[in-house]
Amino acid sequence: MKIVEATGHYKTGHHNKKDSLCNEFTFAPGAAGEGAQQVTPEDLYTKEKTWGFLTEANRREDPLLQIPELNTGFDTFYWYRDKDITRITQDVSGCYADSLCIVNELCADGSRRIPLSFKADVPLSGNYKVRLKLTAAVEEEELLIFLGRRKLFYRGRLSAGEVLETEFLLNISDIIPRGQVAAYQDYSAAITIIGKEPRLTNVAIYPVESPVIYIAGDSTVTDQSAEYPYAPGTSYCGWGQMLPAFIDGKAAVSNHAHSGLTTESFRSEGHYQIILDHIQKGDYCLFQFGHNDQKLNHLRAEEGYRENLITYIKEIREKEAYPILVTPLARNSWRGADGTYNDMLLPYACVCKEIGKTLNVPVLDLHGKSKEFVIRQGLEGAKFYYFPGDFTHSNDYGAYKMAGFVAAELAEQLCLPGQQSAHDSIPEYTDEWKISRKTNLPAPPSNMDGMDNPTACPIMFRDLKRPEEWLTRAEAMDMVIQTMNFFPINVYNDMFEDVVGHEWYAGTVECAAQNGMIPNPMVKEKKIFPAKEITLQEFLCIAMTGYKCRKYLPVVQKKYRINVASWAEEEIQAACEIGIAAEEADFNNLISRKNAADICKRLYVSLHHHGN
Repeated sequence: MKIVEATGHYKTGHHNKKDSLCNEFTFAPGAAGEGAQQVTPEDLYTKEKTWGFLTEANRREDPLLQIPELNTGFDTFYWYRDKDITRITQDVSGCYADSLCIVNELCADGSRRIPLSFKADVPLSGNYKVRLKLTAAVEEEELLIFLGRRKLFYRGRLSAGEVLETEFLLNISDIIPRGQVAAYQDYSAAITIIGKEPRLTNVAIYPVESPVIYIAGDSTVTDQSAEYPYAPGTSYCGWGQMLPAFIDGKAAVSNHAHSGLTTESFRSEGHYQIILDHIQKGDYCLFQFGHNDQKLNHLRAEEGYRENLITYIKEIREKEAYPILVTPLARNSWRGADGTYNDMLLPYACVCKEIGKTLNVPVLDLHGKSKEFVIRQGLEGAKFYYFPGDFTHSNDYGAYKMAGFVAAELAEQLCLPGQQSAHDSIPEYTDEWKISRKTNLPAPPSNMDGMDNPTACPIMFRDLKRPEEWLTRAEAMDMVIQTMNFFPINVYNDMFEDVVGHEWYAGTVECAAQNGMIPNPMVKEKKIFPAKEITLQEFLCIAMTGYKCRKYLPVVQKKYRINVASWAEEEIQAACEIGIAAEEADFNNLISRKNAADICKRLYVSLHHHGN
């Protein structure tokens, strides 16, 4: 498919003077020119002032400043929300947050950073050019510039004394924030600088005409918020919010992806309507779904998923814009039985490619690129690109890598204004973001015991019913699946004669089978015997095989003297090594629901709280 040059346009208002000045701010004392607003560290944003810094103090006062999607996408860890940890200072070069000093006071991880965030209202939604001038007082080995809802626009380094003058293209649009049902108007440009102590010297914001790349998708694409003191390895991130760093100002990015969405709910919950209301001739719309569609029977790849994508394509084309399909981001998912990669999203990627050929729609094969990358890294190596303890959602490192894949694929498809060829549209990024191996989430101070933690994990099996009854095989699989946080499956492929699709455990058995958790000796003549009471040996084998999907088994320092079948030897030796099984146990005894739940809790702790 050949895509013609996009038509430039400004979204919701007409400006007689192209590139006319909207707002200009000076942060160096006494340096404000004509029409520029002088800013001091005491200037905090309020809706009355319409501009200023964002800190813990004004976020506490204004509930709207607490909504990440309407601001910078950054917030403190919950135990700092009643404290003022962003301390803004000014010198001859501008305003800055002394990140190194603050972080050293707060936590042991000196690599974390405090963001400096500034927000200014604009008269209308639309596309804006943001011009920045920054000054490095010390060497900045890693300088990050985010705009809007934590979209990355710049990653680089500055020498001490070096001045950076740069500009970016920012789209400002309405959004339905997480947990809300109505669209919120957004008329503000948010700027966030992260480094040791870079000085924000000057900001200018202009309305411009520009094509827009709209994005529709799920949590692997969305603009995720991050907590600070910030570290890229422990921040959730969707690839859509990293894409602007690769576009190089040739188009604005407007990301309307949200967590939990399917090809169906993206429309029914109102997110798609915002795109339809704003998209114009020559714009682009990227669609990436599949992670949540696969959880619903009626959204199978060849059924509802396919039909919904075709409908989206038709509607975007009616707007004289260009639909583009993106195959779903690969998970870091592996089979415990043999250690091979477990690809449960392949059918959805294949449907995207089939639609692309049939309807002549560009398809960006992110699934293929990301799957190859995960396999090259291996289970443990790939973890550094995903949020700690998560096997679906990337961190900033991973999202940046995936956005690079998307950008490379876009370069094969698009020819944006002012470019002679598609390859001129998007710069080739060979610069790698060097990952940090420090991926442990920070813990609250000891004096914070009892403080409400809105991000804490729920207590597993708190309402366990019939605790003293013997555990069945189907129940055992269900417990382990919950413990490992495997991806729900609501489709059953009739692999066992004694499991039928309408039973509650059909999807559980399918999930266990797909993850290689069912030991072959437990299957007789295509029967799994789901209601049969399970022995401790069988349960531990299932549990530790599930564990292997998430983490390599530990090296057994000394061989334990256990009486188990040869097919369960490796898993139960490992269970003894991490302390969830005792050497003297009778592994042929049945196990109660209560004892199984206790083992799962300890297994969860071992999985999530020891290393990565």
